[in-house]
Amino acid sequence: MKILFHRSKCIGCNYCVEQAPQRWQMSKRDGKCVLLGGKEKGGMFQVDVGEAERESIEKAVSVCPVHVIRIAR
Repeated sequence: MKILFHRSKCIGCNYCVEQAPQRWQMSKRDGKCVLLGGKEKGGMFQVDVGEAERESIEKAVSVCPVHVIRIAR
């Protein structure tokens, strides 16, 4: 499973951090979220994760008010 995150459109609401703190963190520099372990590719940050993280990542996707987090299988 791959997490795709469009960071430039993030509003820094912190909901993803609350749902999946092992994968998300707030940046003190610009107040947006950071996808831990993510690598930028074509304007999107991506990281491969295991099935053990599925539930928390799906919750993070569902609570994002600007829909900038996606899961690709």
